[in-house]
Amino acid sequence: MIDAATDDDLMARFCRGEEAAFEGLYACHARPVLAFLVRLVRDPALAEDLLQTTFLSVVRARGRYQPGTSVRSWIFAIAANAGRDALRRRRARPEDLSATGTPPETATTPALADPGRERAVQDALMQLPVDQREALVLHKLQDMPFDEVAATLGISLSAAKVRAHRGYQRLRVLLAGLDDPG
Repeated sequence: MIDAATDDDLMARFCRGEEAAFEGLYACHARPVLAFLVRLVRDPALAEDLLQTTFLSVVRARGRYQPGTSVRSWIFAIAANAGRDALRRRRARPEDLSATGTPPETATTPALADPGRERAVQDALMQLPVDQREALVLHKLQDMPFDEVAATLGISLSAAKVRAHRGYQRLRVLLAGLDDPG
């Protein structure tokens, strides 16, 4: 991961029009943003599209970037908004089906080796309200401190903690039987 000083320098150079600085920002942030989007929308192809939308928005919005703001939080906020918009559009129409009539493949969580367990965790994550899922994924899976989660989502620190806490509680309930052998 890139440090904040380098992030700030890259963003300042990018805002001055240096193309290489944008490439540096993309190289540093694309992978974690994609992982976040995959977990948020649970559709790798859509997440790839949203990643491109996110960085196109970064290019378009660079004039509105406020120096001193966490670059990572700013980029993740743009990604979260793109993901929320995609989820709203998805709810407005029936779920897309592949040529075989099955839903698109789901995202994987590399930390889980058992496919059944992985599927249960992914299903449980998708049952969380979007606001709880965002806070939980940013905190736990993107390893963001709560102040950065709050900045990313445009909410207070206490609201970020409450959303994540409620998400963790709900996940415990949803996954309670996962470790039962029978």
